[in-house]
Amino acid sequence: MTDTQTPSALFVCVHNAGRSQMAAGFLRELSGGAVEVRSAGSMPAEQINPTAVEAMREVGIDITAEVPKVLTTDAVRESDVVITMGCGDACPVFPGKRYEDWELEDPAGQGIDAVRPIRDDIEQRIRGLLTSLDIAAVR
Repeated sequence: MTDTQTPSALFVCVHNAGRSQMAAGFLRELSGGAVEVRSAGSMPAEQINPTAVEAMREVGIDITAEVPKVLTTDAVRESDVVITMGCGDACPVFPGKRYEDWELEDPAGQGIDAVRPIRDDIEQRIRGLLTSLDIAAVR
């Protein structure tokens, strides 16, 4: 881990507009600030997927202020856990990092009924990640 002993996680998908933003929102909320959270995309979109925003609002998490960010080597280097969600080979690999690849359907272009199960899957994976980091979820 980093010098501060606060674990850090980076969520990476292609557009950084749906899956990675929902995952980052859940980790920020459920960790209560005990984990440093980053998200990025290999080819960031112009804005966050409004359906992802709506799906997260339904569970009481506001991600409206987030903006898609480009994936940088520094973001990977500074993170303890790197979770990819379909970013392919765009994600740099560094020794000593924990990498996970979460196979999740892309919410892009989907309606709310299709995005809810993706959101719920992400929440369960985030809860598992917190358990693996020995951090209790705050809700």
